[in-house]
Amino acid sequence: MVQTPQKSITLAEFLKLPETKPASEYINGQIIQKPMPQGKHSTIQGETVSAINSVVKPNRIARAFPELRCTFGSRSIVPDVSVFTLDRIPRDENGEIANVFQAAPDWTIEILSPDQSVTKVTKNILHCLNYETQMGWLIDPKEQIVIAYIRNQQPVFLDEANALLPVSDFASELKLTVGDLFGWLLE
Repeated sequence: MVQTPQKSITLAEFLKLPETKPASEYINGQIIQKPMPQGKHSTIQGETVSAINSVVKPNRIARAFPELRCTFGSRSIVPDVSVFTLDRIPRDENGEIANVFQAAPDWTIEILSPDQSVTKVTKNILHCLNYETQMGWLIDPKEQIVIAYIRNQQPVFLDEANALLPVSDFASELKLTVGDLFGWLLE
């Protein structure tokens, strides 16, 4: 099958378009629609948001958001989980969480879907690390591996059930193993 190249658009034009389901991202002048999340992806995403928030929200340190559009560095991406420290969460005139986030998350988490490109997802994580992001996780449910990307360090591959997942400094109280994460698929 021959694909016709898409016409390039600007970031400003993209941001005026209606949202799609699943979300579309803006990368290098192109609109790329994310795959529809399936069972394993949704389970890991929901549990990850809950696990992180159970540690960072009570102490008013940070907050994890599912499927939050983040626009920065000439891209507009929608990580599966974005974690922002409280002082970096944009607020509206009422002091409420704003709808528009024009910043990289402090921690980005992507969960690989069956037909998703590892390269594309890795590029998004690396893009985040080039800005204000401290850490990224790439979770692969099929291979049951987590690749942790820490700014200015080599990636860390974690596939042993008892391996403790590295977390951003602000979430140091979160103790989660590879086995815990993939164990959510058995519940």
